[in-house]
Amino acid sequence: MTTPFVHLRVHTEYSLVDGLLRLKPLVKQAAGLGMPALAVTDEANLFGLVKFYKAAQGAGIKPIIGADLWLTNPQDEAHPYRVTLLAMNEVGYRHLTELISRGWMEGQRLGQALLQRDWVLERSEGLIALSGGRDGEVGRHLLGDHPGEAREILAQWNAAFPGRFYLELTRTGRPLEEECLHLSVELAAETGTPVVATNDVRFLEKEDFWAHETRVAIGEGKALDDRRREKKYTEEQYLKGPEEMAELFADVPEALTNSVMIAARCSVEVRLGEIFLPEFEIPEGLTRDEYFRKVSHDGLTERLDFLFPPEQYPRDGTEYAEIDARYRKRLDFELDIIIQMGFPGYFLIVMDFIQWAKDNDVPVGPGRGSGAGSLVAYAQKITDLDPIGYDLLFERFLNPERVSMPDFDVDFCMEKRDRVIDYVADRYGRNAVSQIVTFGTMAAKAVVRDVARAQGKPYSLGDKLSKLIPFEVGMTLGKAIEAEPALKEFLDNDEEAAEIWEMALKLEGITRGTGKHAGGVVIAPTKLTDFSPLLCDEDGNGLVVQFDKNDIEDAGLVKFDFLGLRTLTIIDWALEMVDKVRAVGGEGPLDIDTIPLDDAPTFEMLKRAETTAVFQLESRGMKELIKRLLPDSLEDMIALVALFRPGPLQSGMVDDFINRKHGRAEISYPHPDYQHELLEPVLAPTYGIILYQEQVMQIAQVMAGYSLGQADMLRRAMGKKKPEEMAKQRAGFLEGCEANGINADLAGNIFDLVEKFAGYGFNKSHSAAYALVSYQTAWLKAHYPGPFMAAVMSTEMDNLDKVVPLIEECRNLGLTVTPPDVNVGGYKFSVDDQARVVYGLGAIRGVGEGPIGAIVEAREADGPFADLFDFCRRVDPRRMNKRTLEALIRSGALDTLGPNRAVLSAALDDALKAAAQNQTNQNLGMVDMFGEAFAAPDEGEGGGDAYADYLRVREWSDKERLAGEKDTLGLYLTGHPIDEYEKELERFVSTRIADLKPSREPQRVAGLVVGVRTMKSKRGDTMAFLTLDDRTGRIEASLFGELFDQMRGQLEADQVLIVEGEVSSDDYSGGLRLRGKEVTPMVAARTRYGQAVELSLDGAAVNGRLVDSLRESLEPHRNAEGLPVRLRYRNAEATGWLELAEEWKVAPTDELLIGLREVQGQDGVRLKYR
Repeated sequence: MTTPFVHLRVHTEYSLVDGLLRLKPLVKQAAGLGMPALAVTDEANLFGLVKFYKAAQGAGIKPIIGADLWLTNPQDEAHPYRVTLLAMNEVGYRHLTELISRGWMEGQRLGQALLQRDWVLERSEGLIALSGGRDGEVGRHLLGDHPGEAREILAQWNAAFPGRFYLELTRTGRPLEEECLHLSVELAAETGTPVVATNDVRFLEKEDFWAHETRVAIGEGKALDDRRREKKYTEEQYLKGPEEMAELFADVPEALTNSVMIAARCSVEVRLGEIFLPEFEIPEGLTRDEYFRKVSHDGLTERLDFLFPPEQYPRDGTEYAEIDARYRKRLDFELDIIIQMGFPGYFLIVMDFIQWAKDNDVPVGPGRGSGAGSLVAYAQKITDLDPIGYDLLFERFLNPERVSMPDFDVDFCMEKRDRVIDYVADRYGRNAVSQIVTFGTMAAKAVVRDVARAQGKPYSLGDKLSKLIPFEVGMTLGKAIEAEPALKEFLDNDEEAAEIWEMALKLEGITRGTGKHAGGVVIAPTKLTDFSPLLCDEDGNGLVVQFDKNDIEDAGLVKFDFLGLRTLTIIDWALEMVDKVRAVGGEGPLDIDTIPLDDAPTFEMLKRAETTAVFQLESRGMKELIKRLLPDSLEDMIALVALFRPGPLQSGMVDDFINRKHGRAEISYPHPDYQHELLEPVLAPTYGIILYQEQVMQIAQVMAGYSLGQADMLRRAMGKKKPEEMAKQRAGFLEGCEANGINADLAGNIFDLVEKFAGYGFNKSHSAAYALVSYQTAWLKAHYPGPFMAAVMSTEMDNLDKVVPLIEECRNLGLTVTPPDVNVGGYKFSVDDQARVVYGLGAIRGVGEGPIGAIVEAREADGPFADLFDFCRRVDPRRMNKRTLEALIRSGALDTLGPNRAVLSAALDDALKAAAQNQTNQNLGMVDMFGEAFAAPDEGEGGGDAYADYLRVREWSDKERLAGEKDTLGLYLTGHPIDEYEKELERFVSTRIADLKPSREPQRVAGLVVGVRTMKSKRGDTMAFLTLDDRTGRIEASLFGELFDQMRGQLEADQVLIVEGEVSSDDYSGGLRLRGKEVTPMVAARTRYGQAVELSLDGAAVNGRLVDSLRESLEPHRNAEGLPVRLRYRNAEATGWLELAEEWKVAPTDELLIGLREVQGQDGVRLKYR
């Protein structure tokens, strides 16, 4: 009979620093080995607790909750002591939670939680401690040959943990283990302390050792073969069975028996699934439920006054009495369910922080998710959409048939969201409010790079493998091999790559780090550590609970989602500007919540698909859908969002919807062959199409007499598609229809139709709430385009690629966008009194918030800047460096301060020196003998003299000026690079991009390359897509196969190319596309069609350096295939032509033509065409 054994020290993947055990296989293996119990003791955390507890109970194994902790070592800080704590009961569990939290919050050092020994001794009740073997305090003293001290330390531990402190014995083949074991056994015998065996488990099977080593090396950022890497583990640290352990500890059998004894002593019942709501303070004299009803009914009265104004609906008339009765009935129905389920506290808390946000200028969204279906939420101003008006159902949110926490996701403005979280923390207590942990795993693209680094493979190899894995959400290594034939081929032919891949497969998906959930906030009824341990960063900020969002509900804590929605920030910033515009016209501020929802100009704009920057409606595909659907009401907008998803688009639902709407197909409820008049009111808003989950529920209600709660269960079953469940539901549905006298065949057919579309059904509450936000942005764009576009661009400032198309959109809308100017703009985009959009200085690349703040402060203090010297003198030099100033000059933001950018650039150094000198003089209290005349030229003389010394510099060419704008602003403001070539291009190209028409005949256009993207075709060839722009328009040109290979090295952005090919319509974008057949760079076209490069020289201005300067200009561009160079030389007497010898033929590049203008005495350079 083998001695039974229980593993008491086990690190899973959640230890983060080491451990390779995934919980489900771990529990399965332990059960397979016949173990009665199992402990998980992750490093200073309980991340996996809920998952482990549920898995162990499911497998019939007793879960033991514990953790490995590090204790500070006063003698040697770099080598803390190890101790393992196991919880025996609820008290011990709470103490463990508090100790772990304290380690992170007070003892964190370099990402490790370190505890003081006293903290542990104070909180010892309910805990069993294992000594940590050779790494523990007792073990280290024994090995250091200090038996006396070891004994004293042991006595202290035994005093704090009477009969609950065990000396730990391990035999995994690590240095000093065996020695420590013998010394510990001796000490145990002398002092009567029990011993226990552990295997310090890190992985499942022996062969997982190298995968585990690789995981550790990745965490340390070292290579496996790095000699400085400490080898801390051996291949023995796998989950051994009782037989193996018995053999290993045959000489100390009680060490095995004690493991089972300890397991018997540890019984913690974690209460999963009970919900603990924080307390909400109720005014005196009312119970919670009474207060809840009162708040809701009072709120409803206010809402009804807005929806049905007393002027139109007299309060004593029968019409209003009916409306009021209908709303009150629904409200009472909802109130009864919420109170019966015990959730009034939840609603009151949400109501309270949303009300606070609204009172404190924090924009709040109208609702999201299914919460918008609740009339109570609408009455309490949690949501802003009348659920009865839009057929939104309460049961879709809170179903009386299944008890689960309600879940309001609340959108706040991105900028101000943290203020609301702060308010909640102040109101409910800082130790009761925190955010939620998220776990980062080793995902497909990252894991191959990490493994390559750990295995010491070349960086380029890991990089290549990673790039071959397609970039999609939810991509895995397995899916990548299926999707990308080139990847499989590469792995088959490259041994090193195959080694990386093999290891990556073992590590994929392992938890590697923690983060913070974007919006989840937990509010506990008491202190958080009563429910979960905490984690924070080194400074003690950024508190999170150690259970992720799925586990937190099991642990009984309530999460509230505080999400940041950029669109609310846009509306908020736009309204600030709109109110200024309205004030000029003598109008009051605009209340966005009261705009009419049937505004004709807004829908006209929508139908033209001018929806760039309109929330949810801006993608290319969505614009196409809009052009076909032509929405003319908010109901249509709600439908748009629900229709624009892969399911409906592929199933023909979208086409059917559009044809019915425009009268091209008959409207039937739901199908011409199977319809029933009861369904008309349910399906009328969507022309008889089953589009929303709510409609699925209503069909079951009106036809089969289901309660909406039962109907919600039916909807959930249809979503899961389990055949046996569906058969049961079908029978119930038919039975209900029969009771209503509906023919069984018809009922069966309708059930089948509903089932088919239920999978695509969309949550209408979410769609409606978000459609309202979309409508508000569309309304603003239609009525106040300037402020709206300025706000949108301000939220995208750190992403120039997004700003550029938005500036284009401003031009399409006929808005003037003024160039950036330090004398008018601020950090964000704004609108001036002539309704022009003023460029935000924050959108200049290389200029941060600091310098802009300094500019605005100086300008507000002493008025606009006169010139560059004045600018440098007045702006705080500590917040503005030379690089920032260069960016400002190149972007054109200083154009108003000087004659041109070349002069400003030339004067920059002197202006900075003068400013620095001026600063020094002021600090010393000196005033120059001429007053300030030295530091700044006297502005009284017309101000132009400031630049007298610099006016001789060569002006920047268009190309240089525009390149500066492109670098700093991402776009060309003062012209277009193609302008320079206008005259030349007329020789090669007759059509502009805007005039292209689809045709089989090849057509030729020229354009500036503004974007290049490459992708792999299904055959594995690479193809390129170039976006060409010639200022009249843009077109995407595709280059395939051989053409791409020929041009491969020459395709760069910002050059002019001439492309010949076939033009066809592009269904996707609604525009045109060009399939390239021939591509000619500008230089090649000049060489092909040109005759010579001509240079005209004025003999009077020529000096002795003519030949040298000519040679310098021509030398870099010599090219036997190029064009000859001709000189036209003239002096007072005569004029003559010279052609240079063959070997001076040159490639006619832009650089050459600019260079020749520098030649002494030239007065004309041109390219002569045949």
